[in-house]
Amino acid sequence: MHLVQILLPLADNAGRRFDGADYGQVRTELAARFGGITSFTRAAARGMWKEGGHTNHDDLVVFEVMARDLDHAWWEGFRAGLERRFRQETVVVRALKVDML
Repeated sequence: MHLVQILLPLADNAGRRFDGADYGQVRTELAARFGGITSFTRAAARGMWKEGGHTNHDDLVVFEVMARDLDHAWWEGFRAGLERRFRQETVVVRALKVDML
């Protein structure tokens, strides 16, 4: 089993916040494909990274789904679509192997 996490920014690179409907669409798509989803949207996570001597940050929401198998081609296409939709150079989509207890 795999836990797939999607980290999405609350605002674009110009600081314009995304509409709640944008996240609702992502929730709907993932729930339909995976049968359920967990969303962490109330308390935004904070991402930070250095680029060219400058520190950048994003406030993020996190979506998680459980998947028995990973369809890498599907996830690559989904991530590319999120990058266009949320106007990002890169959207982090990561998978962790999970042992169900």
